[in-house]
Amino acid sequence: MSTTTPDPLQTAPPAPGLRERKKAKTRWAIQEHALRLFAEQGYDGTTVDQIAAAAEISPSTFFRYFRTKEDVVVQDEFDDQLLEAFRTAGRSDDPVASLRRSVLAVIVGIDGHEQAKSQQRMDLLFTSTALRARTFENVLSGLDDAAAAFAEGVGRSPDDPAVRAFVGAVIGALMPVLLMWAAGGYTEDITELMDRTMKGLQEILNWR
Repeated sequence: MSTTTPDPLQTAPPAPGLRERKKAKTRWAIQEHALRLFAEQGYDGTTVDQIAAAAEISPSTFFRYFRTKEDVVVQDEFDDQLLEAFRTAGRSDDPVASLRRSVLAVIVGIDGHEQAKSQQRMDLLFTSTALRARTFENVLSGLDDAAAAFAEGVGRSPDDPAVRAFVGAVIGALMPVLLMWAAGGYTEDITELMDRTMKGLQEILNWR
């Protein structure tokens, strides 16, 4: 009797509700307008008022979705999915395998347009001191959020050293690869690249 190896792409994080999907659609539509204006006018030459006008919203609405102009570049539409992936992983007997499935399920949906956006955002990050500083703050905040999500699933404190070490190891492995890919440093398929990265983590980490 033959056995079938489970496909790591089959399991995805639970889909968000209608309200969350509407908010996400608005958020990333604002980012689309902002990136277009940055390409036309430059980052420093574009104001929040101009972004809001292009998106047909008020400046106050802009700030409900993005705390600063820097955030419209720094924030990623896959952040929420990654947090849910950590929460799901915390409930799993094999957290790295769970994260591998979730990450691949997200990555496989990235098309050429999304890759172009990522590359544009990376170009902006490398040319603006303010954006680099905000990126660092965002990474620290993201580590805290991911630790809280994973801790919720596993039933431990977000300050548990094991939780912090696990989350830090995962993000520390993924970020350099994603940054290099977004900047054009890797030419291979992003799904295969992420799968290889997560497989390497599975071989290194032994949670619990």
